[in-house]
Amino acid sequence: MKNKRKRIMCIVSCIFLALVYCLTACGRGKEKEEAQPKEKEQTEIQESREEIEKEGGEKESEKEAAEEKALEEIQETEGLLQAPSICGRLAVRGTQLVDQQGEAVQLRGISTHGLAWFPQYVNEELFGELREDWGVNVVRLAMYTAESGGYCTDGDKDGLKDLIRRGVEYATNQDMYVIVDWHILSDNNPNQYRAEALGFFDEMSKEFADHNNVLYEICNEPNGGTSWGEIKSYANEIIPAIRANDPDAVILVGTPNWSQYVNEAAADPVTGFENIMYTLHFYAATHTDSLRNTMAEAIDAGLPVFVSEYGICDASGNGGIDEAQANAWVETLDRYQVSYVAWNLSNKEETSALIRSTVDKTSGFSEEDFSDSGRWLRQVLSRE
Repeated sequence: MKNKRKRIMCIVSCIFLALVYCLTACGRGKEKEEAQPKEKEQTEIQESREEIEKEGGEKESEKEAAEEKALEEIQETEGLLQAPSICGRLAVRGTQLVDQQGEAVQLRGISTHGLAWFPQYVNEELFGELREDWGVNVVRLAMYTAESGGYCTDGDKDGLKDLIRRGVEYATNQDMYVIVDWHILSDNNPNQYRAEALGFFDEMSKEFADHNNVLYEICNEPNGGTSWGEIKSYANEIIPAIRANDPDAVILVGTPNWSQYVNEAAADPVTGFENIMYTLHFYAATHTDSLRNTMAEAIDAGLPVFVSEYGICDASGNGGIDEAQANAWVETLDRYQVSYVAWNLSNKEETSALIRSTVDKTSGFSEEDFSDSGRWLRQVLSRE
C-alpha cells in the first residue's frame, strides 16, 4: 500500500512538472509571438528612416543643382546686372573697381572707332542692342585728338562734343556706363595738347557731374618714347580739373608704349587722388604671355588696371586672328575681375572692326552682319 502511494505521488509530481513546463513554454511562445511584431515594426521604422534619408539626399542634390543653375544664370547675365541702376557710382578699392556697396564690378563692353569718322554708330537703338543682345554694360566714346578730323587739329570741336553728349545720353538711357576717351595717338605725348585737354575735361566734367555712369580716360595711348614721368605730370594737371567739378568719378590714366608699361605705373603711381585706374591695351595676335604676366604682376603689386582697348588680331588692328590667345586673355581678365572694352564699333575694312565692311546698317544687326571679330566678341560678352 505504501509503495503504491509512492508511485501515485511520483506520477502526480511528474504530471505537475509537465504542466509547469507546458505553461512556461506557452508563455515564452507568447512572448516570442509578441516580440516578432515589435521587431518587424523596428525594421519598418529603420527602412522608413533610410527612405527619408535617401529622399532628403536627393532633395539636397536637387537643391544644390538648382543653386548651381541659378548661379550660372546670374553669371550669364552679370553684364546686365552690373548696371548704373543697380551698382550706382563706381569707385576704386585697392586694385578693384567696385559698386556703391563695395562689391566688385567688371565692366565689359565696346569702344567706338573715331567719332569724327564713324559718327553713325552713336545711336540709341544700337546701344540698346548691345545692352540686351550682347550683355554690354559700358561703351567707350573714342574722340581722336590729332588725326584728320581730330579735336585739336582740324576737327569740328562743337560737333565732336555734341556726339559725346549724345553718346552719354544714349548710354544713360540704356542703363550703361560710358567712357569719355581723349584719344591721343599720332600726337604721342599728351602734354602736346595739355591746354586743350584741360579745357575739354573741365567742360565735360561740369556737364556730367550729376551722372553716376561717366568715366574719364585722359590719354589713350602715349607712345613715341613718352615716359611715365611725362604722363604722370600731365595726369597731375588734368585730374584736378575733373575733380573740381566731379570729386568722385573714376579716371583712367594711360601708360607708356601704347598703354602697355603698367609695371612703370605700379612702381610710381599717381598719388593724392582717389578712384584712379591705369590702362593696359593688348591685341591678342601680337601681345601674348609676356604682357599678360606684366599685367598680372602689376595687379599683384597693387595697381588697379582697366583694359580700355583690346582686339583679337595684331596690334595694327588688322591681320590674322588669334582666338587661343584671345581666350587666354579673357580667362586672365575674368580671374582678376579686370574690366575690358573691345575695339571697335565700325564697318571699317580691317580685322578689328566688329561689323563687316559691306554692311551699311547702323542697328538691327543679325549674326551674318558681323565680322569674325564681331562674332567672337558677341559670343564672349553674351556668354553663349
